[in-house]
Amino acid sequence: MSNRNDQPDLDRRKFVSLTAAAAAATMVAPGVLLQSVASAKDPGHGVSGSVRWGMLIDTSKCADGCSACVDACNKENAIPSHGRPETDPVWIRKVKLRDLQTGKVTNLPLMCQHCEYPPCVDVCPTGASFKRKDGVVMVDRHTCIGCRYCMMACPYKARSFVHEVTTEHSVVSPRGKGCVESCNLCAFWLDRGATTTACATACANEGHHAILFGDLKDPNSEIARWLRNNSSREIREDLGLNTGVRYSSV
Repeated sequence: MSNRNDQPDLDRRKFVSLTAAAAAATMVAPGVLLQSVASAKDPGHGVSGSVRWGMLIDTSKCADGCSACVDACNKENAIPSHGRPETDPVWIRKVKLRDLQTGKVTNLPLMCQHCEYPPCVDVCPTGASFKRKDGVVMVDRHTCIGCRYCMMACPYKARSFVHEVTTEHSVVSPRGKGCVESCNLCAFWLDRGATTTACATACANEGHHAILFGDLKDPNSEIARWLRNNSSREIREDLGLNTGVRYSSV
């Protein structure tokens, strides 16, 4: 009789323990959680240093007035606009550059450059800014204390601070007031086996094909072959950060 009474207590303790573990799992960075989900489905799958995700942007194909990449990023990550450009979060923005000699105007999308040696990671006091083995630079909003050191360290002004209470949410890309955030190369897509991003897909759907995404370490990937046979530039290449995002005007 006593054994029957003890068994439910044991099962209840197991249930509580498993529930607590599941709750704790939701309190990690999006990339880590998604990696765990993917690994549960396929033990051989996970973030690997054998891959380095990167992006090539052909500015000659970036259409003036087109905002497809920006709109796709905002939709995918539930980033609203409050009509206040100075405080609205921006993960990707269109920038115009004018050559002072020729007057030529170049349009280019600017986002986190996913540096091999990211300054944002170096200055973060809590480890909230981190670089995954596959080269994706991310922010763990559960560890971020909103000090904004990373924003000051980033030479590309690619990070935003969330000033507003978030009312729109994406399950795969959590956001919260008081945290810093930036482009994560759609890590939640990559962790599910995708080989592209929301911005690259939107650009292709518009017919521009200005954004090429892929594995920089795979010599047979389209992006690696292109970079091997054509010239490209890093923004602020003088800093020696070895960015994962390159630009071309071919």
